[in-house]
Amino acid sequence: MPNYNGVWSLSTQYQNAADWPKRIPVGLFGGGQISNFVNTIERVDISTAANATDFGDLTSLNVNPAAVGSATRAVWAGGRTGDANNDNIDFVTFSTAGNASDFGNLSVGRKTPAGCGSDTRGLIGGGLVSSTYQNVIDYITIASVGNAIDFGDLSVVRGDSGACSSATRGVWGGGQSSASDDEIDYVTIASTGNATDFGNLTVARYYVGGCASPLRGIFASGLATSAEDVIDYITIASTGNATDFGNLSSGIWGVGAASSHERGVFFGGSDNTVRNYIEFITIASTGNATDFGDAAVAKWLSSGCSNIHGGIT
Repeated sequence: MPNYNGVWSLSTQYQNAADWPKRIPVGLFGGGQISNFVNTIERVDISTAANATDFGDLTSLNVNPAAVGSATRAVWAGGRTGDANNDNIDFVTFSTAGNASDFGNLSVGRKTPAGCGSDTRGLIGGGLVSSTYQNVIDYITIASVGNAIDFGDLSVVRGDSGACSSATRGVWGGGQSSASDDEIDYVTIASTGNATDFGNLTVARYYVGGCASPLRGIFASGLATSAEDVIDYITIASTGNATDFGNLSSGIWGVGAASSHERGVFFGGSDNTVRNYIEFITIASTGNATDFGDAAVAKWLSSGCSNIHGGIT
């Protein structure tokens, strides 16, 4: 029987001894903003609709960092922090509630990057240095603490984008950029190099939430001329423009996003009023989001990741 580290479940979904027990899909949402910056980490069990619960705290107050997860660790990198360098990387272990520990530093400290990855590697792309958007992509080996290493560059400079991944590809969509805010880029996670154009979102926007199953990538919410309720999807293994999936319950931006292989969860956000909404979708279908529960505190620009997402098979 495999030795899975993480949170355990005796799920009826897995009937073969070789596949069982499996981890409960856990989403963690770190940092964010109420009127002030916060360092709280909240937890949801993605397979069960319910309110979020307290998990612990990041090492500093942080807004909109990049978030990546392996089967065992959740990692947050960069963001708007009390550290003038904005290069901090924090991590926690999914199976143990508690405060984050220092992981290392980004190659370039920056605000508003977006993260994705596989069970082995985390990628942190884009962001903002002073008032200049960046195209840098860093990578980390999630199981080993240490500083991030340069991976390559996005096709355009951008920040405030959404990101998601399969086990082979990392994808960034939307964001404030030097070009249109509907750009989608991708890289091959196991290699290094510059990103390649993938296609375009259905609506150009930034402050996007991204998550994925192994097959589909999801980009939800955002800010264009107003707060958007749009949810888009892509087939990660191919390239092409995104397709309309459905809608959130209202126009909102700055949601955190995390997923299992089956569900995408969208956390918090703002429509000029900061919200405690949590909503979810079934990724394999299309349709509008459904109420999941509530965040412990209304906040926006929290960043989410999970222990079993599109990048983890």
